[in-house]
Amino acid sequence: MDILEKALEKSVQNESIETKKSESKASPQPSIESKQRTVKVDWNRLAVDGYLSREQLKSALIEEYRMIKRPLISNAFGKSAKGINRANLLLVTSSIPGEGKTFSAINLALSIANERDKNVLLIDADVAKPTLAKRLGIVESPGLIEYLESDDVDFSEICFKTDLPSLQVIPAGKRHAFSTELLSSDKMAKFVDELSQRYPDRIVIFDSPPLLAATQAEVLASLVGQVVFVISAETTMQSTVQDAIKKLESVDVVLALLNKSKHELNLDHYGYGQYGH
Repeated sequence: MDILEKALEKSVQNESIETKKSESKASPQPSIESKQRTVKVDWNRLAVDGYLSREQLKSALIEEYRMIKRPLISNAFGKSAKGINRANLLLVTSSIPGEGKTFSAINLALSIANERDKNVLLIDADVAKPTLAKRLGIVESPGLIEYLESDDVDFSEICFKTDLPSLQVIPAGKRHAFSTELLSSDKMAKFVDELSQRYPDRIVIFDSPPLLAATQAEVLASLVGQVVFVISAETTMQSTVQDAIKKLESVDVVLALLNKSKHELNLDHYGYGQYGH
C-alpha cells in the first residue's frame, strides 16, 4: 500500500470516529428520571369510588386525612424524627382483609402529595393480592418483586410517575412463591435504606398485606419507622386487633386509624389514636 492509500484509509477512519463522537454528543443516554413511564390516573373514577380527587373536592374526607397525615409528617420530618429509624417510611396495614387499608393508603398518599414541599412514593407491597396499582391505572407491569428477584431490573422500570407531579407509584409485580423471603432479603433492606435517605422531602408509603393474613406484613413492618394500623369500626373484634398489634412490637410508631366509622367528624368521635411510640 503506497503513501496515498494509507493517508486515504486513515482519513476515512478518522471521519468514522468523529461521526460516532458527534452522534454520541447529539444523543446522550437518557437519565433514570427520563426513562420512567407516566400513568394518567382516572381521577373521576377515584372520586366516584369515594377516594380523594386530584382537586380535593370532598371537604369532609379532606379534613379527615389532613388530621391523619399531620402527626405522620411531624414524626417524619419534625423534631421527633431523630428518635425514629426510617421515620419517612410508612406502612399501612390492618388485622384482616376488608378493613380499608388500601383505601387509606391511597388517600393518605394523595393528601400528603398535595403538600407544597413533599413528594410521595406509593408502593403496592400487598404482593399476594395487589390492588393498589390497578386502582391507579397500572396493569401488568414489573414491580417490587421483579426488582428484588433480579439484578437486571432497574428502579426506573418499576417506578411510575403520575399526572400528579409529587406522586410516584411502584406496583407489586408478579406473584412469587418466595415473596416473604424476597421482602426479608438484604437487597430489600438496602432498597428501603436508599428510599429513606436519598430524598429528604420524600415520604414512602407501603400498602401492606393484613397482619393476620400473610407473613409479609410483619416483615415489612420491621423495615419502616411508622405504621398506620387500620381498624374497621364496629366489625373487627378487639381480640383480633390485639393479636395483630403484637406483631408490631418492633415498630417505633404505631398509629391506629378507625375506618368506616358512622360518627360525624369531631374531637370526641374521630377515630384516630396512638398505640405506641
